[in-house]
Amino acid sequence: MRKIQAQGVHHITLMGADRKTSIDFWEGLLGMPFVFDQPNLDNPGEGHLYFDPGDGRLITVFTNEDRAADPTPRRPLPGEVHHIAFAVSKASFSQAVERLDERGVSHSGVKDRGFMDSIYFRDPLGLLVELAAYRFEPPFGYSHADVLHEAHRIRVERGDYNIAEIHLADAIEVLIARRQGSLSQDRAPKDPYNS
Repeated sequence: MRKIQAQGVHHITLMGADRKTSIDFWEGLLGMPFVFDQPNLDNPGEGHLYFDPGDGRLITVFTNEDRAADPTPRRPLPGEVHHIAFAVSKASFSQAVERLDERGVSHSGVKDRGFMDSIYFRDPLGLLVELAAYRFEPPFGYSHADVLHEAHRIRVERGDYNIAEIHLADAIEVLIARRQGSLSQDRAPKDPYNS
């Protein structure tokens, strides 16, 4: 059977609280520009706010002026969203704890994930939000997913529990060697005049 080939996330739509609370969180805290809004075309009693998470794609939020903020954690049921993660630079990540603390936002503190660092907190309606910063940059022409795929292969081959920085470094070396060889690694051709 033929596939319907996805080429990336188009947008994610979340349930939000009221308009002001939603704008304060997504743009005010997370710095996502508020791009445009319109009514929820499937429910005219709700607003539909559009934010740019930094890659030109969209995070959209359905708002309702009768929906009060309640960040109480909820245990997700099977099939529901557990959390949503946003990429941030190492420079921004290094400021995250201080900036969340300044706003009085309760958070997890920095979590070591081997190939990245994470920090977790709740949106105004209790959705778990993660800020994630990779510990590596992929070599030119490769994606983060390419490096992680190769690092996974190396980790499994070595019998290690999870991806660590050594696997990332070795994966990057493999990818660069795969993309471009080196003359010093090639066998020198025979000189026909000195045989």
